[in-house]
Amino acid sequence: MTKVEAPLQDRFGRGVNYLRLSVTDRCDFRCVYCMSEDMTFLPRAQILTLEQLYDIASSFVQLGVKKIRLTGGEPLVRNNVMSLIERLGQLEHLEQLHLTTNGAQLDKFAKPLKAAGLTGINISLDSLQAGRFKELTRFGELQKVLTGVDAARDAGFNRIKLNAVILKGRNDDEILDLVDYARDKHIDISFIEEMPLGNISEHDRALSFISSEQIRTQIQERYALTPTTENTGGPSRYYRMADSQSRIGFISPHSHNFCHLCNRVRLTVEGRLLLCLGNEHSVSLKEIVDRYPGDHDRLRDAIIKAMDLKPERHHFSLDDEPQIVRFMNTTGG
Repeated sequence: MTKVEAPLQDRFGRGVNYLRLSVTDRCDFRCVYCMSEDMTFLPRAQILTLEQLYDIASSFVQLGVKKIRLTGGEPLVRNNVMSLIERLGQLEHLEQLHLTTNGAQLDKFAKPLKAAGLTGINISLDSLQAGRFKELTRFGELQKVLTGVDAARDAGFNRIKLNAVILKGRNDDEILDLVDYARDKHIDISFIEEMPLGNISEHDRALSFISSEQIRTQIQERYALTPTTENTGGPSRYYRMADSQSRIGFISPHSHNFCHLCNRVRLTVEGRLLLCLGNEHSVSLKEIVDRYPGDHDRLRDAIIKAMDLKPERHHFSLDDEPQIVRFMNTTGG
């Protein structure tokens, strides 16, 4: 049995037990709030190999991380990604292995993912109208994603959640439709306030912003929402409806700062350990695994020391130019 060392902790006393692991910056969609239409992706030499991703992930688990979420870009476009997922699924002491995906490839991957040990799936879905879905994703086909949702349900996942980014004047008229779809499929849904990462020209973030409170008010016109005390290890604040098992979550980086509860760090596919979504504090773990392959002690020491760089909070503003110029696809979800 592998020994687990003392859990990670930052200088503010917050325990870190959740790693968001980006396996690629590439994606088959170009969602308007995530990246520009004409993207330049990282060359292969600059990204972590699957073996390096596994080594870093296993080091985090040895340091007390209980949950890993695989992100991108779109994780399922990474060549041979299933070999990584299968190995991660066998890690002793890892309690949750989740995936965030656009859902377009779940029709072929859902069952293998379940067999590999994946325990939960988040699927991005911002519209149920095919034409609008194409506009928001630029390349996405709605029916492919809806088929992927059904494939995930058929594969037997107990934890399936939709993620919806609502933009005023673009898809805010579909909030209740999305809730009803989640209820019909007996799955959860989280509504996410758009995050100001990367310079985009497609829309004005300040004008398109809609708060979690505004969304919740609209939902409560049809369904009474009861707040829960459930802690899933992520940033969503969940509510329940009396007549449904589906939960409705809200992720509110602007209107309801959750930094005091932050238990997570992110690893970008180029090996930057980001200590905060809304800050540039980072350490290059790629330099270590490139220079000292197989030196797990050195890698774990670097991770432990990096916790001192984790800031107390982020400061997002809709009125100023983005302070963080990296897009979400390079941040890792």
